[in-house]
Amino acid sequence: MNIIKSTGTFSFYTLISRILGYFRDILIAIFLGSGPLADAFFVAFRIPNTFRRLFGEGSFNAAFVPSYSKELTKGKKKSELFANKIFNLLTISLLVLVIIVELFMPLFVSLIAPGFKSDPAKFLLATQLTKITFPFIFFISLASFFSAILNSHNKFAAASAAPIILNILMISILIYGKILGEKLVIYLSYGVSIAGFIQAVFLIIFVKKFFKPKISFTINITREIKIFFKKLMPSIFSSGVTQINILVGTIIASFQASAVSYIYYADRIYQINLAIAGIAIGIIILPKLSKYIQQKKILEIKKIQNKSIELSIFLSLPATLGLIIANEEIVSSLFGYGSFDQTSLKNSSKALFYFSLGLPAFSFIKIFSSFIFARDNTKIPFYFSTISVLLNIMISVSFFKNLGFIIIPIATSISSWINALLLYVFLHNENYFKFSKKLFFQITRILVSAILMSVFLYNLLYYFDSQLSFENNYKVIYLLFIIVLSILIYFFASLFTKAFKINDIKIKY
Repeated sequence: MNIIKSTGTFSFYTLISRILGYFRDILIAIFLGSGPLADAFFVAFRIPNTFRRLFGEGSFNAAFVPSYSKELTKGKKKSELFANKIFNLLTISLLVLVIIVELFMPLFVSLIAPGFKSDPAKFLLATQLTKITFPFIFFISLASFFSAILNSHNKFAAASAAPIILNILMISILIYGKILGEKLVIYLSYGVSIAGFIQAVFLIIFVKKFFKPKISFTINITREIKIFFKKLMPSIFSSGVTQINILVGTIIASFQASAVSYIYYADRIYQINLAIAGIAIGIIILPKLSKYIQQKKILEIKKIQNKSIELSIFLSLPATLGLIIANEEIVSSLFGYGSFDQTSLKNSSKALFYFSLGLPAFSFIKIFSSFIFARDNTKIPFYFSTISVLLNIMISVSFFKNLGFIIIPIATSISSWINALLLYVFLHNENYFKFSKKLFFQITRILVSAILMSVFLYNLLYYFDSQLSFENNYKVIYLLFIIVLSILIYFFASLFTKAFKINDIKIKY
């Protein structure tokens, strides 16, 4: 396996999905802005979208891949039997969950958006929309199961391409935004659930080569199945801690008008780098790392771990500096149209600034957790994630009254850095991971390259100040031009400082 090539494949499809996602959100900003309709839709969309991220972005993999890899060593029949039992238990559990939540939807919405209860019209709409979007959870969880099987066989393309379907379908609906008017949010909600169904079908086509699902309601729960489900919930919670922290933030933000929308728009921007610098790398290294740990290949384990950290820093550091420097220009260029006004711009930019401070930590959590998951341990990351979420809640609730919604991204970043630090200390103390001397030198080179890029970016923003103004309808073109130039500068600076070498693309791990 080549980490850079595999990450490149995963990142390519993820990038297409995120670009389409930005285009989708630009259209949402134009037609909905940050008003009551937007708030209601974002709450309805947050739950299935959080579930997609929890299940689809490595959390299900963390429990499934090490267990399934063990079964693969016993032969194809054993692995198929194990996978089918998981598939059937998952299908039944998800059906029960969806039916229960659909029946008690008003209560569920009051838990995820308690601040909406003071506005009956908004609460009613949010309940109606969440009823429509909630079945997405059933389909996307099964899609994540199929993705985990593909990833276990080192097949990453189809799984990373599947989320594109959701964005294409939502964009298709948004094109008719003017005609649909206030009914737009209802059609968008139906689009979410339909997209989930299509994604599941899409992945079944690719997974057939390795696994054919057989539906059965008579399930023999073996020791291996019990062990898997014991690991599943901790892995979902710990691997998806960033998403859980954002969900907690959404619940708290519901007490302030339009705050849910500000958090949503900021979250959408920094997530693209997290998907590449943390999620992609964490998913890709897990199958191989699990295999090497079972085989006790110490040298190969060290190589994969140090390279994954190096690659994560190489991708996340320039993005962090870029978001800190250009947060307002980025938000304005991506969303500053139609109903998205100056107040929305100012508040979403502030949220993005504070989220960006935690970006490297978000990536480290994903990768450090994978180092532990590969050892078939989901408990330790779960404990640290629990501390992180409790700390996030404590900070957010304590300061929300005085600081408002802005405490949410601040609390998320602080709690994430503490989580990352706890994971690293555990790995170091258990002798599971240590920074190599080579990695320290590489980090220095990356830092120099990122600073050079940042200076260039700052001057470009100053030079194109008038073209990037909020009133300019073509500002996104100038922003893209600046981003491309900055990436090129970073790439050439990295070649000059040897933070990146062309030969790295050929190295296999």
